[in-house]
Amino acid sequence: MSRRSKNCLRCCLVVFAVISALCVSGPVLYWKFKKGLLLKTTSASCSPCVCKCAPPLSLPGLTNLTTPDCGKDDPDLKEEMEKQTVDLLSEELKLQETVSEEQLRHMNIAFGEARRAASQYQKEAEKCNAATETCEAARERAEALMRKEKKATLLWEKRARQLGYEG
Repeated sequence: MSRRSKNCLRCCLVVFAVISALCVSGPVLYWKFKKGLLLKTTSASCSPCVCKCAPPLSLPGLTNLTTPDCGKDDPDLKEEMEKQTVDLLSEELKLQETVSEEQLRHMNIAFGEARRAASQYQKEAEKCNAATETCEAARERAEALMRKEKKATLLWEKRARQLGYEG
């Protein structure tokens, strides 16, 4: 490699390292800078809020159910908000019950199909066992007949040799 190509390679590596560092740290610096600007503009335009509200109600699976303002002093609004919460919770419970019933129905269908398949396999196994027993009995009979034939063949060979046959 020539000196010029080495310098070019070094320059490319340095540029690549700088770009990589900016890609990694750039978004963080951007958000910190933007956050700093927001804090400066909001602190200059309005005074801090003094609100002694209870923490927002949040349940698993549901979003924040309260409004950000402090309207709990109004009994009508409080009753309406509680109605909405109760309605949302009852709707969520109904949905969960529906899902549970659907899962139970699918499970029962799958269980029934599994029982039918097991019954079919049991019948096939019984047929197979019966056929195996039949084959085994036939094999045993064939072996017994073959032993008798061998005895008879040996007897006839012995007699033939006694009579002078030399086959």
